[in-house]
Formats: sequence, C-alpha cells, structure tokens
Amino acid sequence: MPDYTSNNTLRIAKRFQNSKRPYLLVNPLQAKHIPVRPSQAADMMEALGDLLARKYPQTKLVIGFAETATAIGAVVAERIAPDCVYVHTTREQFPAANQWIEFLEEHSHAVEQKLRGDQLPEWLADTECVILVDDEISTGKTLMNMIRELKEQYPAFSEKKMVAASILNRVSPENEAQMQQAGIESAYLVKLPQEDYAAQVETIAVRGADAAESTQRLFHHTRLSCGALKDPRLGLPIWDYKHSCMQMAETFCRQMLGGISPGARVLVLGTEECMYPALMLGKVLEQQGMDGGVRCHATTRSPIGICTQEGYPIFSGSKIPSFYEENRTTYIYDTDVYDVVIVVSDTPVKGTKALAGLIAAFPLQKDAQVFYVQGGQDVWYL
Repeated sequence: MPDYTSNNTLRIAKRFQNSKRPYLLVNPLQAKHIPVRPSQAADMMEALGDLLARKYPQTKLVIGFAETATAIGAVVAERIAPDCVYVHTTREQFPAANQWIEFLEEHSHAVEQKLRGDQLPEWLADTECVILVDDEISTGKTLMNMIRELKEQYPAFSEKKMVAASILNRVSPENEAQMQQAGIESAYLVKLPQEDYAAQVETIAVRGADAAESTQRLFHHTRLSCGALKDPRLGLPIWDYKHSCMQMAETFCRQMLGGISPGARVLVLGTEECMYPALMLGKVLEQQGMDGGVRCHATTRSPIGICTQEGYPIFSGSKIPSFYEENRTTYIYDTDVYDVVIVVSDTPVKGTKALAGLIAAFPLQKDAQVFYVQGGQDVWYL
C-alpha cells in the first residue's frame, strides 16, 4: 500500500472567475478531475476505508458528499461491512423520496445539497456511529452546520458518535477544537499544513474551458442482460450497491467488449455524482487483462481555470452539456487520445444528446470505439 502524502494526493488549481474561493485542491488519485488508473484510485479510497473500519467498526451508516466524494464514501462503507448503509447527498431533482433535508454549502457555486431524510430514523437505530465522508475538509464549518441541522430534525443523531472523514484534512487547530466541542471526531488519510493557497494561485494566468462543438453521430443501441443500477441517493446496504455496479460491469464486458485488444488505451468516464460505477467498471477491465491501459475520471460542475504552465494540474478542458439536465453546463478536463471511451451514467434521461457533446471534447481517432452505459442497462455505441 502506498504511503499517502501531499506529494501524491494534492495539486493546487485556480477556480475560474471565483473570487470567493479562488483555489481548488485537486487530488490526482481521486478519479475526478484528472484521469488515473482505477486501481490507484481504489487503493487510496480503500486505505481511508480500512483506517475507519479499524477505528469505528461499529459503524452501520456512512454518508458521502456530492459530487466529489460519492465514490470515496461508497468505498469507505464497503471496507467497513457488507450491511453498512451507504447514502450520499445530491444536487439532483431525482429520485423520488418522501422527505429531503436541504443544506447550504458555504464555498460551492452549487449552493444546495440534500439528503434523504425519511429513512434516517431506521438507519440511526441500527448504528452506534455515523461517518460523513468528503474528499477534503478545510474548516469543518459546512459539516458542523449540517450535523447541527440533522440533530435538530433527528435528535437520535445526538446519541451517536459523529465522524468527519476525508482523504485530505487541513482543518486548523482552532476549528478542530470547535468540531470536538460539537461532538465531531476527525479522521483522515493526509493532514495538510496551514498554507495560503489563494496566494499560490493569485498570479497564475488561466483561461476558461472552451465549448465542445457537438457533431451529429449515428449511435446504435442495445440493452444489457442485467438489472438497473441501484441509486445510493436513496440509501442502501453497500453490498447491494456494489453488487449492482459489478453486475453492470461484468455484463458490459461480456456483451460489448469481446473485440478490444488488451493493449488498447481505455477511458471509463463517470458523470458528475456517478463515480463509483465507473470506478468499478475500470477495476474489472484492469482485472481482465487491460492492466496499465485503463484510466478513469468524471465530468464535473466545477469551472476550473486551464493553464499549460509546468506543474499545473489542469491543462485542457471543455464545456459540455450535462447528462442530467439539458440546460446545465458541466466540464471535462485533461482529455487525451483513447482507443475506447466508455461513459457510465445513472441519469434517468434517455438519449444521446449529451453524449454527442461529450465526445466532441475528445481527440478521437477515426476507428475509436465509444460506448455509453445509461442506468446500468441501456447501451449506445458507435
């Protein structure tokens, strides 16, 4: 297992036209903004999960934060116990639930998140500890606000051990003390020093992402002989979610990828909050002999500045339509040339309009293969 430090888990980028929080902490192993081998991303997430499993084995409820920590939270729950309930917050208008709890985020351009609330009493009754998972925690204020509101609406939270877990943690001693006073423990993989990241990016000249020029393509369609992807926004035992994702991945490989060379360069791309299913498919491809040639990352709502300066993590980017909402702008960064591009999404929106915009962001070779797995069953392909 690698020794995780700021050297291999942290790059500093500049947000595009965001004066409130001008920098972004980019983790090159997270499979979000930067392509990475799926096994490397999974190893890092599993390291955090194993740490938490040792410290809090009584945990039966893990809450992940959208959009960047949805896969991390799932892997954490997976490492704790098969029956650990995993649920993540969402910014989407689906799926249907009887009750949503809405939260405001202090630093994000997406100002609201929501969490399914109607099942919380049942989940809380079955656990001694609740772990909330984010990719990085800077001040802890958002978490404290969220937990305060949860305790007000669901007093049973006050009886549970509350843990704020993350890959990166740069909470100051003062804020750490405030979290402890609020009854929140911290757990993390990498502790970052207190640095002025805003000053580090202040003089970096960046540009915004270009709009990808969509071209009409004729896509073929088929269906996989497996069930639909389960939705962690509603909460479910992590084994059920992992089984759903693995069933999709193995069925897709069996039905669709018979003719791909083991030496092919393959990208598996998740969409916004849908990261864990793409990561699972990427791992299956590595295990089936494409080791070294598979990369994984995801689209995002975050507008990040682009710069070709040496050492800067985001060297290219495109604006693309969202797979979830027609008028929403999303982004993809650091694209490359691949022989095979596989897009995995849990959107309920059928069709290939967003897909056409996405593949326009890639320098696709003439004979490149493109697949789009929607909802775990429908597949469109060139």
